[in-house]
Amino acid sequence: MSSQGSRINFSAYSIRKPLPAILLFVVLLFLGIMSFKALPVTRFPNIDIPLVQVTINQSGATPAELETQVAKIVEDSVANITGVKHLITSLSDGVSTTAIEFRLEIDTDRALNDVKDAIEKIRPELPRTIDEPIIQRIDVEGQAILAYAAVSPGMTLEQLSWHVDDVIKRELLVVKGVGRVERYGGVKREIRVLLDPDRLLAYGVTAADINRQIRATNVDIGSGRGEVGQQEQAIRILAGAKTVAELADTKIAIAGGRYVRLSDLGRVLDDAEEARSFARLDGQPVVSFSVFRSKGASELSVADAVQNRLAELEKRYPDVTLSKIDDAVAYTRGNYEAAMTTLIEGAILAVLTVFLFLRNSRATLITAIALPLSAIPTFWAMSLMGFSLNLVSLLAITLVTGILVDDAIVEIENIVRHMRMGKSPYRAAMEAADEIGLAVIAITLTIVAIFAPVSFMGGVAGQYFRQFGLTVAVAVLFSLLVARLITPMMAAYLMRPVPPHDMEGGLIMRGYVHFLAATLRWRFLTLFVGMAVFAGSIYATAMLPTGFIPDEDTSRVVISAELPPGARLEDTRVMTDEVTRRLKNIPEVASVFVLGGVSPTGTLEVRRAAVNVRLVPKTERDKPQKELKAILSATIAGVPDVRAWFVNERGERELSFSLLSRDGDALAQGVSKVETAIRQLPGFFNVASKSALDRPEIRIVPQLDKASALGITPDQIAETVRVATIGDVDANLAKFTSGDRLIPIRVQVEENARENLQRISNLRLTNAAGKSIPLSAVADISFGRGPSAIDRYDRERRAEIGADLVKGFALGSAREAFVAEVEKIGLPEGVRLLATGDAEIQDEVANGFITAMGTGLMIVLGLLILLFGSVFQPITILLSLPLSFGGVVIALIATNNPISMPVYIGLLMLMGIVTKNAIMLVDFAVEEIARGTDRTTALLEAGRKRARPIVMTTIAMAAGMLPSAFALGDGGEFRAPMAIAVIGGLLVSTILSLVFVPSFFSVMDDLSRGVTWLMSFIFRPNATDEGDEESEETPRVPPHSAQSVQPLPHAGGRIAAE
Repeated sequence: MSSQGSRINFSAYSIRKPLPAILLFVVLLFLGIMSFKALPVTRFPNIDIPLVQVTINQSGATPAELETQVAKIVEDSVANITGVKHLITSLSDGVSTTAIEFRLEIDTDRALNDVKDAIEKIRPELPRTIDEPIIQRIDVEGQAILAYAAVSPGMTLEQLSWHVDDVIKRELLVVKGVGRVERYGGVKREIRVLLDPDRLLAYGVTAADINRQIRATNVDIGSGRGEVGQQEQAIRILAGAKTVAELADTKIAIAGGRYVRLSDLGRVLDDAEEARSFARLDGQPVVSFSVFRSKGASELSVADAVQNRLAELEKRYPDVTLSKIDDAVAYTRGNYEAAMTTLIEGAILAVLTVFLFLRNSRATLITAIALPLSAIPTFWAMSLMGFSLNLVSLLAITLVTGILVDDAIVEIENIVRHMRMGKSPYRAAMEAADEIGLAVIAITLTIVAIFAPVSFMGGVAGQYFRQFGLTVAVAVLFSLLVARLITPMMAAYLMRPVPPHDMEGGLIMRGYVHFLAATLRWRFLTLFVGMAVFAGSIYATAMLPTGFIPDEDTSRVVISAELPPGARLEDTRVMTDEVTRRLKNIPEVASVFVLGGVSPTGTLEVRRAAVNVRLVPKTERDKPQKELKAILSATIAGVPDVRAWFVNERGERELSFSLLSRDGDALAQGVSKVETAIRQLPGFFNVASKSALDRPEIRIVPQLDKASALGITPDQIAETVRVATIGDVDANLAKFTSGDRLIPIRVQVEENARENLQRISNLRLTNAAGKSIPLSAVADISFGRGPSAIDRYDRERRAEIGADLVKGFALGSAREAFVAEVEKIGLPEGVRLLATGDAEIQDEVANGFITAMGTGLMIVLGLLILLFGSVFQPITILLSLPLSFGGVVIALIATNNPISMPVYIGLLMLMGIVTKNAIMLVDFAVEEIARGTDRTTALLEAGRKRARPIVMTTIAMAAGMLPSAFALGDGGEFRAPMAIAVIGGLLVSTILSLVFVPSFFSVMDDLSRGVTWLMSFIFRPNATDEGDEESEETPRVPPHSAQSVQPLPHAGGRIAAE
């Protein structure tokens, strides 16, 4: 060992001058507490994925026309933009939506501008009747945090909708942290001109002509400037009707120079737009609205502020009742509170473990102080890095509960051991801290090296886990600071002398040392047994199913329901009311909210509905959510003509695969084959495809020769039919001024005329000569079939096939069964299979974790080589890692848990802890050998001296994880598999490390000796000539007998950063 003056010993400095260390931690604690109060609490981390969406509306257009005339042109234009990863297009009646996903390194603002430029270039190629394209970025973390239903018996649906838009939205948008407020259900006010088809026929006028005349005459226009009487005046033309009655008296010009009042052609009503969606809560009509938080805001503070503002509004408007229908914040709050409770419980259990072992209240107090001193400054670091308290970072904080007291336990146990040798607390603290310093530093840097690479994983998963790895790494570094500065200093001044005591004389310790001596005598046999244990663990791993994210009990279930193609909105309402009635008979169902005319992913189609089922809190029911989903599914299955399935928070199925093809017919054939086959497999239920199902349609085929002879164009036919059946496009509607509102005036034929094909065929067209011609004279009208909706993925047609899984059927096993069945039945030519949703992300996450683990191990190896000055002893330490696999497998099999994402996180944790055990043994053995002790005695002493702190830290760590293993509170289902894996791996690996690591060490030491001799013989390195000038440090390569070969000079001095 070098002289004390040749290195900086921070522990000794802290003991001699305690004030700087105390002041440092007072400041860190203050910063940590302030940061904790300011940290936003969110469900997921704030992530930024470059996604841009292009939405194009074309009134009356079918998906088939939109695909060829809009979607393909848009896809081709944006596909060449730099960084485009995927193109996802959804087509429904009148709406084309294309989402462009860019690679993560692409700046979102640049991507948005590039897409805008691309769409601007192709604007002339798009149909003339489309609305202006809407191009916007998609905020992937922007899930609604609260949803409310507004009910008022004294208001019409239109009046209630306007109250939500005008009063509630305006009031909420000024609340700090609210990003936007969206209304769902309800209707907008419209002046409706419903024309009588018989009168139109009698007067020889068309709905399109009437719409054009109203738009031209009912208008207020600014028209210039006057300067009468030496004053400047604005000139306005005020031709707009002031009342609906005045509008009804408008004169309409018809053929022959005649005029007729608008009211003589039909009814003029101050009404609401035709409903294409609805919202119902427990079977009663409501107007709902959802609140979204702004980026970086805390969900809890925003939710509290919104609830306070809504309470004020209820007092001001007592006739409008607001009831909460969905509360995502409750789960976020529950997860936050459960994580904090788990953290405190884990800390108490860890501290109790220390007391049970040391039976010293002062030592226990010093250890207990280490936890808050390490955890609280971590919040300050999180604030500096822009993190939030979310599912991932809270998981990290929960995870490090046991680790944070580990370093303190190692330090305090070593100090107590020195005191029991008869030393004073001051001297014991000085010597023990110096002795254990390298081991503590090596342990901490190892854990940092293992966790830090997780923060730099690629892909979307890397965005989520960036906060995880860095939070653990920072917390562990703070624990190192506590262990080196605070724990020895407190021990030196607070501990009391204890009588000398033989700590290693216990029955268990003597038995362990005898057993260890036997394993060292038969070290090759021990090595063989260790390898057999490892091989058995790997083989047993194959028995475990693989999942992705454990089933969470959020007390909230989202169901996507649909009727056969061709169903009307009223049919959807009747169906969902029946579903609601049946679901409300289940005791665990608290409320059922239905959004009709839209799917959970936002696809607008009147035959679809999103059913949100709120369950009673999981603490108030016996059945878990997964079991209740099977009951809900069986209940809905009894409703005729309904197809329903469950979706997760992202609107995705539990298992989903996509079939892709450029040929729509081949795709439909493939979907039919796969869907039929999967329904026969056990473990799958609610198997359904989101393919382009055909629906009935009315086809108007112009007779081009007759039409051209009469001066009628197909474009004119389309406009006449569109205006007559649904009204003109929004941009072409006349406006009615009512106070400070502009109300659209929609002109169309009476809605019941759409129910009669003869009425449609009798619609009149007007040619350039003013002659009225019936539609049937220039076109053939018949029934046909066409796609109700079309999905595209990377410029190919896509049909998604999804399924729900029975309880206990893991995602990995389901994937394998699905793919095997598809390979067995075969797909039509040109059709290929692609994993989507969780099935796709599962591979990305698994590969990311494996890469992170590999990177972490290489960094650990490099660190240990630097710290120990040897290549072979770090390999000994890393060889102990596989010993934990067996414990993980046993724990998971015993609790019936698959290998999932939390288990991968647990394995990372285990790598750090198991390495810690081996470092403590190897470090002590190397120190003893350097002092001249023979190898076997040194290894026996290492076992005798280090077994106690190793067992203590293991039990403290397991105790800290115990509350998480019981899956209590919200989010517990995610934490439990991780805790179970860590506890099982810890207990088994600790026992095996204490037995196998000494044997590994002796074998590797012999190997090191042989390689050293060989290298010395081959290269014959020069001797150093600096030995006389510098104080030599004891080499860490173990010295052998005088006859043995001299080790390589300066094979690595001890790094004295303790």
